[in-house]
Amino acid sequence: MTAPDARSSAQGAPALTERQEARRRRILHASAQLAARGGFDAVQMREVAEDSQVALGTLYRYFPSKVHLLVATMQDQLQHMHTTVRKRPPSSDSPAERVAETLMRAFRALQREPHLADAMVRALTFADRSVSPEVDQVSRQTTAIILDAMELDDPTPAQLSAVRVIEHTWHSALITWLSGRASIAQVKIDIETVCKLIDLTDPGRQ
Repeated sequence: MTAPDARSSAQGAPALTERQEARRRRILHASAQLAARGGFDAVQMREVAEDSQVALGTLYRYFPSKVHLLVATMQDQLQHMHTTVRKRPPSSDSPAERVAETLMRAFRALQREPHLADAMVRALTFADRSVSPEVDQVSRQTTAIILDAMELDDPTPAQLSAVRVIEHTWHSALITWLSGRASIAQVKIDIETVCKLIDLTDPGRQ
């Protein structure tokens, strides 16, 4: 699978120049650093601009609001996780087990930065139609991670449906854990359970 292109902040936007991409990367880094220290409320656009050494007006041209910025930050964090997983892929022979292992590794990475995770999830929750391109990038990145773990290049409609359900469950598990309504052990059980859909939709088993 090819990971979604992170060189633009919205689907269909023109590719960024090298200088623009470097500026965008500084902005996303500053956003992640502020969120990791103090969560959603700590990410103030003026401070992001100062920390990334860009003018406030420039920041708003890249990201029209804090929600746009934090959703883009989540896509960026997921892309980093995807790169890490590709360097050290899961070892199980079972596609369902590989996906469960991959998603739990991503979950534990977010667990190590709870303030950052909470800020990004809150932004996804607050996102309205204007943030749809950024939300779609988060979804595509998560789908790419799952399909890579399945080692699947040409999924059937049933398999894509299973992937969507797995993605929804993973995001829901993240929300329930962040709100203190689920333990890591419960999250692991839920992820492993929903990943069994992969076996049920495997054309070779039907």
